[in-house]
Amino acid sequence: MSTQSNTVTRTQSRISVRTLVNIAMLAAISIILMLFEIPLPFAPSFYEIDFSEVPVLIGAFAMGPAAGAAIELVKILLNFVVTGTDTAGVGELANFIIGCSLCVPAAMIYKRHKTRKGALIGMGVGTAAMVAIGCFVNAYVVLPVYAKAFGMPMDALIQMGTVVNPNITNLTGFIMFAVAPFNLLKATLVSLVVLLIYKKISPIFKMK
Repeated sequence: MSTQSNTVTRTQSRISVRTLVNIAMLAAISIILMLFEIPLPFAPSFYEIDFSEVPVLIGAFAMGPAAGAAIELVKILLNFVVTGTDTAGVGELANFIIGCSLCVPAAMIYKRHKTRKGALIGMGVGTAAMVAIGCFVNAYVVLPVYAKAFGMPMDALIQMGTVVNPNITNLTGFIMFAVAPFNLLKATLVSLVVLLIYKKISPIFKMK
């Protein structure tokens, strides 16, 4: 009985170490992907798409929603250390919440239904959550914090949106015509990439 218990303990220890290594590896890849940002024609220059959520969603599918949130957290903390912050960490917290809003719901659904259909439904729910939560967080956290951090009135940020899209004339228009499409496009692209590559690379996370 003691031998069996020791074997189980060693197995659990190996799984735990492997999970931590996978989380660190995926977070490091996310940091690298954050360096490659793509500007968008319909949003101000400070809204640029990157694919740093791809490793997060892959990890969430492979190891569960808690691991996905851990990867997102490590990614944000590493970026905080490497690049610093202009918002006393508030912007980074907002990015963590928005990133998790895509990956955690998607992984929760996929964990219960590990099929292509389950993955698609999870990604759809995650995308909807990212758009909704992203709009709320940007309207009430990100934009006010950035306006204060850079010493400019909110109208100045909205004007930056008006320059690229004349439909943006107030905060509501900014959210509808810049923030919502931005998060929708990012979530869709991230989901598409993960859908295309997950099955090919998922065996890596099951190796002993």
